[in-house]
Amino acid sequence: MLDKYGRNIDYLRISITDRCNLRCKYCMPDGCGKVAHEDVLSYEEFLRLAGIFAALGFRHFRVTGGEPLVREGAADFVRALKRVPGVEKVTMTTNGLLLTKYGPALAEAGLDGVNISLDTTRPERLEAITGARDVAARVDEAVALMLSLGVPVKINAVLLRETAPDICALAEYAAAGVPVRFIELMPVGEGRYLTGYDPDEALAALRRRWPDLHPEDVKLGFGPAAYYKSAGLSAPIGFIDAVSHRFCSGCNRVRLTSQGYLKPCLCFDEGADLRALLRGGRTDGEIREAIRAAVHNKPRQHCFENPAAMTEKHLMSQIGG
Repeated sequence: MLDKYGRNIDYLRISITDRCNLRCKYCMPDGCGKVAHEDVLSYEEFLRLAGIFAALGFRHFRVTGGEPLVREGAADFVRALKRVPGVEKVTMTTNGLLLTKYGPALAEAGLDGVNISLDTTRPERLEAITGARDVAARVDEAVALMLSLGVPVKINAVLLRETAPDICALAEYAAAGVPVRFIELMPVGEGRYLTGYDPDEALAALRRRWPDLHPEDVKLGFGPAAYYKSAGLSAPIGFIDAVSHRFCSGCNRVRLTSQGYLKPCLCFDEGADLRALLRGGRTDGEIREAIRAAVHNKPRQHCFENPAAMTEKHLMSQIGG
């Protein structure tokens, strides 16, 4: 469906839990806080909403968290979401640690792709960031498993100043055929207190390693990444640099939190409380109109360059990442 600026909004990120089995310093270093079980939408409620979104023209759905695989039944939810009329693609963003356990079930359920978060391949730095050991080795296992199951994989890395020396090592995944996307640190939640690695600096560093790295007009998934290719890389390298290279004019997404709040933009807390409508006995038609109004009024652009104007105060894990 179109918002008031003429953008086609057809991509919904669904956070099925705020919980996570890591404690990444830019996301939820002290945990996400206790959320009552009854405050989180049931899978049946998510599926009802997915059907309404699909009827409005949403075609692409990403399952996120927190860490989605810590919620029991995530693979069954993916299977059910794939069967919703109008849904074309269902993908997932995960830290990968539980993929060796649930990957086969996700593949059997029809998952169309998985993004695995990994900020560095250096074990000591990764432990300092995530609070856990052996993360890189477990991600390697997860990548190999998902590729063997025929599920496309991408690596997502947040650009942090402390991991700047490791950027080329991480980009070697692309040499092995796995696309890597570098994500600019956003000033949301804990991220506002940390120092990111400038995307232009990161690109310059990558070009010192691969001098022929050049822009490539390629689309991988449904997000806004700008991709680069090199003869020395079997897969592209992407940048999602929302702060320094604003791409709001082409934004096609909204977010649904685990507690049923529809967020049109990461920067602002304005949206629609769909849980209240679901549990208040509203009809699908009434919920559809609430969604339509929230999407129609999606802000023209974020205000990350002016933190004082931001109204979103939650952690990234609480708003679907």
